[in-house]
Amino acid sequence: MKNLDINNLRENYNLDHIDFSNVRKNPIDLFIDWFNFEKSNNYKDVNACVLSTVSSDNIPSSRVVLLKYLKNDEFIFFTNYNSNKGKEISCNNNVCLNFFWVNSERQVRINGKATKISEDDSDDYFNARPIESQIGACVSSQSEIIDIAHDFTNDVEHFKFLHKNKKIKRPNHWGGYSIIPHKIEFWQGRPSRLHDRLLYEKCKEDWIFKRLSA
Repeated sequence: MKNLDINNLRENYNLDHIDFSNVRKNPIDLFIDWFNFEKSNNYKDVNACVLSTVSSDNIPSSRVVLLKYLKNDEFIFFTNYNSNKGKEISCNNNVCLNFFWVNSERQVRINGKATKISEDDSDDYFNARPIESQIGACVSSQSEIIDIAHDFTNDVEHFKFLHKNKKIKRPNHWGGYSIIPHKIEFWQGRPSRLHDRLLYEKCKEDWIFKRLSA
C-alpha cells in the first residue's frame, strides 16, 4: 500500500487582510481589484480557475478553465460544447468557479448559472485566436476516448491540407459560456487559520454582503 505523509505541510498565511470597515458594495468591483493586483504583479495564469459542474447522476466534476472575458458582470469562458462539461451544463447549468491565487493567499468562489453566449460573440473570439488554437478546436473531439497512441500531428496536418488558403470557421460545437453569478465569496488567508471571508449574495437587483467565520 502506498502512502503520503503530508500532515506537516502547512503555511501560515499573513500577507494581507480584508478591510471589513470599508467593503465594496459590488463584488464585481472587488473581483476586478483583486484580479488586477495579480495581473500587475505578473503572476502566472491569473485567469485560470476551477470550473465545477454536476452530471445528471448528481456526480460532481472539476477542471481548470481560463476566464476570457468579464462583461456586464458575467464571467465568460470557451470550450467544446460536446465535452463532459458541456454535456453536464446542458442538463444542470448551476456551476461554480474557483480562483486560487497562491502568491497573494487569496481565493474567490463564484456560484451562478451558465448559458451559451451568442454565436456572433463566439465567432468574434474564435476569429481572434491564433490559427493553431483554431485548428485545435476543430480537430479535437474533447473528452471522447481515443487510441492511446493517437498522434494529433497527423490530424493537424490533414486539416491544414484541406483548408489551405481558406479561412477557418468556428465549428458549431465550440463556443462560449457566460456565468451569471448569484453568490461570490472572497477569502483572504490569515494566521492561525482564522481566515477572512466575505460573502456576497444577489437579492433581486442588489448585492447583500456578510462576513463568514473562518
